Amino acid sequence: MDAGVHFGHLRRKWNPSMAPYIFMERNGIHIIDLHKTVAKIDEAANAMKNIAKSGRKILFVATKKQAKDIVSEEVKKVNMPYVTERWPGGMLTNFPTIRKAVKKMTTIDKMQADGTLATMSKRERLQITRQRANLEKNLGSISDLSRLPAALFVVDVMKENIAVKEAMRLGIPVFAMVDTNSDPKPIDYPIPANDDASKSIQVIVGAMCQAIKEGLQERSAEKEVAAAEKAAEKKKEAQEKTEDKAPAKKTRARKEAPKAEAKPEEKAEAKKESKSTE
Repeated sequence: MDAGVHFGHLRRKWNPSMAPYIFMERNGIHIIDLHKTVAKIDEAANAMKNIAKSGRKILFVATKKQAKDIVSEEVKKVNMPYVTERWPGGMLTNFPTIRKAVKKMTTIDKMQADGTLATMSKRERLQITRQRANLEKNLGSISDLSRLPAALFVVDVMKENIAVKEAMRLGIPVFAMVDTNSDPKPIDYPIPANDDASKSIQVIVGAMCQAIKEGLQERSAEKEVAAAEKAAEKKKEAQEKTEDKAPAKKTRARKEAPKAEAKPEEKAEAKKESKSTE
């Protein structure tokens, strides 16, 4: 309530599909039921945690002014890709082309490193550096996204409708902040909340990033346990091999021992035989 998560839009702008999430109307403004918001946050956070735990990526989309800085700051902490500038059409449905643009950016970086750029004319160099800056602005935040994301998180469904449609077409689950003027039906994990107030966006995005962080921590803990178990198995196998070699040495010693004991008897018999012959 302090963050203003419960404030919806004017009554005349409402979407009837949001009726289950509306608590009441006050001064011509719809008030969102925060009990349902909390329940939906928990549901979405649990799903996000599982995705992060599996090692897959979640793409955050927020191109509106109030959400840009908040999303970039929070999402960087959990090392997830995000889009806060213009949504490039076909980013999901035409993903190979987007990957080519990202590779172009890395190629320019290599040219700068090995000195190829310095050998070019001033005009060519300026064009390439401008192209690099433009690519960094639009695609720099998704440079680590080598394949399609496992899920999409959207701050404003109405503004990011192209991103939502692309995700739906590819069967990618969508998490979204849904205000009273939006349709929650196409969204897999709708979170009824005020998507215009920066404090409200901070609360919801912070909760999602916290869930991702927990998932990543659990993943790293499981990896450590698996590595420890593997090391223990190797140690056990090495011990078993040494134990298998030890009995073999003992049996050899036992076989050799009677031969060593038989030599004095043979000598005594030989003496008796020599005496008898005498």
